[in-house]
Amino acid sequence: MNNSAKMDQIEVLRVKLEVLRQEHRDLDAAIAALHENPTADMLTLKRLKRQKLMLKDRIVVLEDRILPDIIA
Repeated sequence: MNNSAKMDQIEVLRVKLEVLRQEHRDLDAAIAALHENPTADMLTLKRLKRQKLMLKDRIVVLEDRILPDIIA
């Protein structure tokens, strides 16, 4: 793969990463709003938290693809 194609791939990954981060922030806000509501549906809250954790895992994978660990 040439340098230009590799840079394009990294840029695509960065855009995907930012989209996932925004989704993560949105879920965080939704969870916070549900916590403030005393009549919140606990099942919905649990599902949102699980979804947020899955997003976090996907974010970590993308971050590792963009900036791999370098063993010195």
